[in-house]
Amino acid sequence: MFKIFKYSFFDLIRSTWSLVYLLFFLVITSAILYMSGDLTKAIISMMNVILMLIPLVSTVFGAIYLYNSREFAELLLAQPIKRKSFFLGQYLGLSISLTVSFLIGVGLPFIFWGVIGSKYLSNFLVLMGVGLLLGFIFSLLSYWVALRFENRIKGFGFALFIWLFMSVIYDGIFLLILIWFESYPTENLAIILTLFNPIDLGRVLIMLFLDTSALMGYTGAVFYKFFGALNGILISSMTLFLWIIIPVFFLVRYANKKDF
Repeated sequence: MFKIFKYSFFDLIRSTWSLVYLLFFLVITSAILYMSGDLTKAIISMMNVILMLIPLVSTVFGAIYLYNSREFAELLLAQPIKRKSFFLGQYLGLSISLTVSFLIGVGLPFIFWGVIGSKYLSNFLVLMGVGLLLGFIFSLLSYWVALRFENRIKGFGFALFIWLFMSVIYDGIFLLILIWFESYPTENLAIILTLFNPIDLGRVLIMLFLDTSALMGYTGAVFYKFFGALNGILISSMTLFLWIIIPVFFLVRYANKKDF
């Protein structure tokens, strides 16, 4: 698995896509820090960029990479290599290469602006952690979709639909449900629905850690009310990790049966 990971990682980290991804975050983070002049405002602004952009790029890039490496996968799987080792190694190479570009692109400007040693360091680390987890989650989902659909058009379409559903449609459905059942207690329902969307979970986690009650929104306020800041942070963090662990389990099960 390590050899597959090493090959995939260095193949991707040298690609034009990774460089563009890094430079985009470098430019946008520097611009936000320069215009805001305040680390807290910059962290909140970057939260909105990260919650929208990382899932999109991870989804598109993950699907593209697997479809383009299908012949390579067929060649290697004809050798005495465990399918589990191959697919996990390739997935880790994909997700970690995207993570490195993200960490460098966002981390360097914040370090330059003195976030290390400041009182905002913990908030910055949470922001980076959420971005890292979302990258792993959505590259995994797109990887599974590309593995499931041999037709590229169907695969890209379904992968983009997952991103669109999680980013936009889900919140619209969420709001409609709350409006329809406004006469009933909806706090427990809001918590359950939030757990099924990693983007909302990432937003709640950052808001709880920043402790900015005015910006928490309904779901953040519900988490804070029911669990408190610390328990809300723990629950949302654990659920984000489950969004990686559970799909990896199903990915391995499906990959072992996949006939290339």
